[in-house]
Amino acid sequence: MEKPAEYKKKVIAVVGGGLVGALNACFFAKRGFHVEIFEAREDIRKANIVRGRSINLALSHRGRQALKHVGLEEKIVSKGIPMHARMIHSPSGRQSQLPYGTKGQYILSVDRANLNKELLTEAETYANTKLNFNHKLQDWSTETGLMTFARLDGSKAQVQADLIVGCDGAFSAVRKQFLRRTRFNYSQTYIPHGYMELTMPPNNGEFAMKPNYLHIWPRNTFMMIALPNLDKTFTCTLFMPFEDFEKITTGDKVIEFFQNYFPDAIPLIGVDALKRDYFRLPAQAMVSVKCSPYHIDDKCVLMGDAAHAVVPFYGQGMNAGFEDCIVFDEILDQLNEDIGAVLPEFSKVRVPDDHAIADLAMYNYVEMRAHVNSRWFLFRKHVETFLHLIMPKKIIPLYTMVTFTRTRYHKVVERWHWQEKVINRGLAFGAAGAACGGVYLLIKHPPNISKIVFPAEKIWSMLLALQTPEWCHRLTSD
Repeated sequence: MEKPAEYKKKVIAVVGGGLVGALNACFFAKRGFHVEIFEAREDIRKANIVRGRSINLALSHRGRQALKHVGLEEKIVSKGIPMHARMIHSPSGRQSQLPYGTKGQYILSVDRANLNKELLTEAETYANTKLNFNHKLQDWSTETGLMTFARLDGSKAQVQADLIVGCDGAFSAVRKQFLRRTRFNYSQTYIPHGYMELTMPPNNGEFAMKPNYLHIWPRNTFMMIALPNLDKTFTCTLFMPFEDFEKITTGDKVIEFFQNYFPDAIPLIGVDALKRDYFRLPAQAMVSVKCSPYHIDDKCVLMGDAAHAVVPFYGQGMNAGFEDCIVFDEILDQLNEDIGAVLPEFSKVRVPDDHAIADLAMYNYVEMRAHVNSRWFLFRKHVETFLHLIMPKKIIPLYTMVTFTRTRYHKVVERWHWQEKVINRGLAFGAAGAACGGVYLLIKHPPNISKIVFPAEKIWSMLLALQTPEWCHRLTSD
């Protein structure tokens, strides 16, 4: 049903011109609302240096669906680099692949700054959208929707909005009003690990490593990853406890550290570059934010990192933020754009999902830096992949559900726990059955021991493997 003209004059104020804010503006503008973006920084399309987080982004299905809805999927995908698998680098330099999904499934390495520029430019194509840069939110009223911004020249601007959409990041200024209200739950957790970015330059004009992979150097308590860029460089990100970063105080110690743990990366990054770039910026912190609800009456709603900042280890921060946009849009359709009904429904639907992906992101750090070194983990991956191939609707790998579907995140977690129990019990029963069968055969057909040559070292290693706590726990746990 077509809305009356005065309805479409409602002002939607999107606070934050980052990825989620710019995409949200496109969604609202497409519906015919009058949209204004307010960004505290300058226009990054004109900036000489783009300030802010620069961890490379991994675009997957959820994010692509949101981009597709506003006609941007093909344009963004064309500027991304497909990554079909993880490439695991052992300390010895040996490399092994761990596919992300089935054949043809991949995630995309995309440049954060370029994506943000594309989204802002797209938002600006709508005649009913206005972009305001160098506008820092100072305060806003939950009763009237009146916002006060500080401009770069020291002056202030007051803007009235019918709906405020807070997309201004993990340290959201919009969210401060939520903290003043009762029955608003909020928590933030800084993990004890920081990150540092290094650049791996091209080698003779080409990628220094195979480009269609997310390269990982897992070292149990820390790790390094590398994502490819269109300019043939790799952005390498070292994740490590802050206390370990602080132990490395000189260029020589940097090289010693890399020789011990990432020796194959030294010639690719370069000794001089390592010594220089390691000290360019201190290790940066990572925070996980959870809150609920995401709305105040019919006046304001939080999306993206303002509602649910997550650590970057599942590559879902941007994708979850983009999915916020499409979920809100779907609820607008379901409730006929009744904002008073849409906002509480959005909180009801989205809070459990965003809390679930925050927890999964924490879990995936352990998987990336430690589990991928485990033979048991790799064996379980192969078992899971095999079961998925023969029962594609019954057994779906966790990563597949998160990355290649729009299954709600909290439903993903529920199904994952169920599948883990099913597979572990199946393996336990299979192992028990095989052992019983072997004993039975030995009793029925005792071997001639004198003719068997079986090295003692081999027997010892097999016994040790069977007695590891991880193996025993997997066989006996629920």
